[in-house]
Amino acid sequence: MAESWNKRERELKKKNAKKKKEEKKQERKEHADKGKSFDDMLAYVDEYGNLSATPPDRTHKPITDIPPVVANSRALNPVDNTHTGVVTFYDSNKGFGFIKDTHTGESIFVHVNASAVELKENLKVAFEIERGPKGLIAVNVKAAV
Repeated sequence: MAESWNKRERELKKKNAKKKKEEKKQERKEHADKGKSFDDMLAYVDEYGNLSATPPDRTHKPITDIPPVVANSRALNPVDNTHTGVVTFYDSNKGFGFIKDTHTGESIFVHVNASAVELKENLKVAFEIERGPKGLIAVNVKAAV
């Protein structure tokens, strides 16, 4: 059907569309629930993590057999992180060198600021390892006993 360009027909079409829209709005209002109450919208979680519509039993005692979680377990179980090694290369002008770990055989970077002793080649040292931006680095470097 071709659309009419007559002004009266267009106005009549607009009026009918507005009337239909108002009827649909009224119908939705009549058939819609007035909204659920707050209690109907709540969901509860039981001790097993399941959702339910009934609130939990407050008389039930909480489980106390679970041991407390310790944030930093290293404080309770101290680990000796000290390694030993030999300084294989050291440039005193630039202030850095490398230590060869006696246990793993790895070459670990060392800087003069991380040492409590004057570093030189073939010096036996004790140190700790940390992860640096470019790899492993030796810190807290001391002369080995």
